Amino acid sequence: QVQLVESGGGLVQAGGSLRLSCTVSGSIFSIGPMGWYLQTPGKQRELIADITTGGSTKYADSVKGRFTISRDDAKKTVYLEMNNLKPEDTARYYCKAILRITPQRAVEYQYWGQGTQVTVSS
Repeated sequence: QVQLVESGGGLVQAGGSLRLSCTVSGSIFSIGPMGWYLQTPGKQRELIADITTGGSTKYADSVKGRFTISRDDAKKTVYLEMNNLKPEDTARYYCKAILRITPQRAVEYQYWGQGTQVTVSS
């Protein structure tokens, strides 16, 4: 069974850093674009960073210059390096990946991780 497994969240003081990881578990053929989203209670999930298969990245203005997304396809993992964290970064963070499961079927599926909580204290 294919899943995205996230880790790295926690409680940190303002100005601190965290590194989130999201690993694809299970057998797959290829990994397409990957991204990180955040969600706070009562609000919609919001894209904050994404990365293409070629390594091109895009960031939301709120995290530009503080967060860095990267990927290691050999490890089937996407990372989010979060620096200079602010209380307003407090949220549940989710990764998303577009996966092709088998070479026989040219169909891609969207998978989500279970989310990891990041809490930044002032």
